[in-house]
Amino acid sequence: MNPTSPLRHALGGRAARNLTPAVLAVSIIAGTAACGGSGTSSQGTARSTRTVSPEPAMTRSASASPRTQQEFAASVSAAAERNRQQAAKQLAGVKGRGNAVKDVSVTGLPVVKSEQFRSALVRVTNRTDKAAFYAVKVEFVDSSQKVLDTVVLGFADVPPGRTVSQHANSRKAAGVKTFPRIAQAERS
Repeated sequence: MNPTSPLRHALGGRAARNLTPAVLAVSIIAGTAACGGSGTSSQGTARSTRTVSPEPAMTRSASASPRTQQEFAASVSAAAERNRQQAAKQLAGVKGRGNAVKDVSVTGLPVVKSEQFRSALVRVTNRTDKAAFYAVKVEFVDSSQKVLDTVVLGFADVPPGRTVSQHANSRKAAGVKTFPRIAQAERS
């Protein structure tokens, strides 16, 4: 492994040297799946890219996963869609902006004219002492505050004291200068 590789840097030198080929393969597949696919819905496009602050020590895996990359990607997409549906149901009953707006932030990502979607990075910080589900509604608005698209994201089992993130993607707001904003956020 190259001493300057991103994986070694992210995991620390010793941890990266101790990775088995199976764990390394799963890490590469997970990264590829997170960067490659996107699911669409009537609520816009939600690409699930979840990052969690580092866990303690990693464990070794004795055998390779029998799943293919396509099966793994389909599994990740299905889980993201279940979380989105649960979040949409949860937000349907929320009056006002919700109980977790202060725990959520959104940042618009740079726009390139050739892009087919507009993307925003949504971060959720669980400030409670137990794991929680967060339902977040992101609106993409133009300069006149007209809502061009709405994307709902579900953040399942956010650990206490941790920050997780996902991308909210909108095809309807592609090619237009838009600004993402948090419309609602609810913790349960």
